[in-house]
Amino acid sequence: MIKEKESSKEQMNVLERTQEVIRLALERMHYKQEAYDLVKEPLRLLTVRIPVRMDDGSVKVFTGYRAQHNDAVGPTKGGIRFHQDVTEEEVKALSMWMSIKCGIADLPYGGGKGGIQCDPRTMSFGELERLSRGYVRAISQIVGPTKDIPAPDVFTNSQIMAWMMDEYSRIREFDSPGFITGKPLVLGGSVGRESSTAKGVTIVTREAAKVAGINIEGSKVIIQGFGNAGSFLAKFLYDEGAKIVGISDAYGALYDPEGLDINYLLDNRDSFGTVTKLFSNTITNKELLIKSCDILVPAALENQITVENAPRIQAKILIEAANGPTTLKATEILAQKGILIVPDVLANAGGVIVSYFEWVQNNQGFYWTEEEVSNRLERILKTSFLNVYDTSRKNDIDMRLAAYIVGLKKMIEASQFRGWI
Repeated sequence: MIKEKESSKEQMNVLERTQEVIRLALERMHYKQEAYDLVKEPLRLLTVRIPVRMDDGSVKVFTGYRAQHNDAVGPTKGGIRFHQDVTEEEVKALSMWMSIKCGIADLPYGGGKGGIQCDPRTMSFGELERLSRGYVRAISQIVGPTKDIPAPDVFTNSQIMAWMMDEYSRIREFDSPGFITGKPLVLGGSVGRESSTAKGVTIVTREAAKVAGINIEGSKVIIQGFGNAGSFLAKFLYDEGAKIVGISDAYGALYDPEGLDINYLLDNRDSFGTVTKLFSNTITNKELLIKSCDILVPAALENQITVENAPRIQAKILIEAANGPTTLKATEILAQKGILIVPDVLANAGGVIVSYFEWVQNNQGFYWTEEEVSNRLERILKTSFLNVYDTSRKNDIDMRLAAYIVGLKKMIEASQFRGWI
C-alpha cells in the first residue's frame, strides 16, 4: 500500500495535489511504494542565480530553476516561464504534469520545466535578451537536443526562444535548432505551433462532446481567460458553430446567453489581450464560472473551481485548458454531478505534441506543411482521448485519475526495464 498524504485535499498545494493523484493512480495499477518514491519528485532540480546588467547600469540577480522529472523514456521536455511568482514547488509540479502529458500522447519524452522569478512586463527588450542568454549559460550543462528540450510558457515567446537557441549554439559551437522548440519559422520553428494548444483543446472538446451526446454546432460555451489559448479556442469553436456565451480576462467577464461576437472581441483586444474594459455590463470571473452552459473551459489560472463553487457549476462538460484549475475535492463533486471532466494533462497537450513535431523536423532537416501538422495532431489527440475515456469507463473512475494511469504507465515500465525499480 502506497502511503497516503495527511493533508486535506482542498488545502493541498499544487505539488501535493499532483503527488496525491499519482499515488492513487499507482495504487490502482498495483505498483509498490518504490514506484511512487521514484516519481513523486523530479530526478533533478537545478537552481541558478543569473546576474543581469540592467539598462540603468546596475546589476540585478535573478533566480531561475530547471526541473527534470524523469528521463527513463527519453529526453525531458517542457517550457520556461518568466513570472514573478515562479517557485521551486511550482516548477517541480509542472515538470511532473509534463511527464503525464507525454505519456498520454505516447511521446518519447519525460517531463521538464523551467522558470525565472521576474516580471518581464517591467523589463526592456535588451534586459530580457540578457536574462534569456544568462539563463541558458547557467543551465547549459544539463540541457540539449538529446537531454532536455525547453519551449515557451507563461510570458515567453518565439523571440526569447530564438535568443536562447543562439546562446546555446554559441556555447556548443555548432547550430542547434533541436535544442529548443517554439522558435520563429525562419530558425526552424514549426507551422501551427503558436495555436497548437488551442487547436488541441478544440480537438478534445469535439471528442468530449461526441461521447456526451452534445453537438458542437449550437452548443453554449464559456471560456474563462482570453489570452493566447483562450482567444484562439474561442475563434476555433466559434467558427465551428458554437455559441460562445461567456469570456473573461483579468479585469472581468462578459456573458450573453445569445452568444458573443467573437470576431469583434478579437479585433478590439489591446496588446495584453484584454477587452472587457470596453464594456460597462461586465460580471466577475467567479460569476461567469457558475453561469449556464454546455461546455465550460477554464483557460486562465489555477484553483478556479473549488469546493465552494463546484456544487453550482451548471456545465455538462468541463475542459481544463489551464493548468490545475480544479481542486481534487471539486473534481469529486463534479464527478458525482455527472459532469464530464477532461483534465489539463490531456486537454492542453497540443502544445507539447506540436513541440515534439518541431523537434522531429529539426532532427530530420525536413519540414512539414500546416495540413500535415494538423492531421498528425488530431490523430494523436483523438487516440489519447479515447484511451483515457475508455480507461475511465472500464475502471469506473473520473477522467483525471484515468489520465494519470495512462500517462504513468510508459514511464514506470521504462523505469522497470532500466532496472531503476
